Amino acid sequence: MMVHFYSAIIESILCSSITVWYAAATAKDKGRLQRVIRSAERVIGCNLPSLEDLFASRSLKRAKKMVADPSHPGQNLFVPLPSGRRLRSIRTTTSRHTNSFFPSAVGLINRARSPTA
Repeated sequence: MMVHFYSAIIESILCSSITVWYAAATAKDKGRLQRVIRSAERVIGCNLPSLEDLFASRSLKRAKKMVADPSHPGQNLFVPLPSGRRLRSIRTTTSRHTNSFFPSAVGLINRARSPTA
């Protein structure tokens, strides 16, 4: 019962637009949010996914939808390398863009496709 409460209330609040804000969040902010999850684990009495795992799963799901949709405006940012196994890394000049969704999503997809993953 408590796990359902966590999923419905706490996780939905924490993951509201997580794909947008997580990559640019500071380590201090990420630590504070992870403490909320650890507190919920103690109250519920079972292990819960970390904030990083939630970000990775939701970002991968969102990125895969963009890659599959040819009409999506961001689809041209997911360019495969000549080998076809990985995506071309997005070159950025500012940390603001480096910490945005698209470069982090390309990195997540490449990690998911790597043979060691």
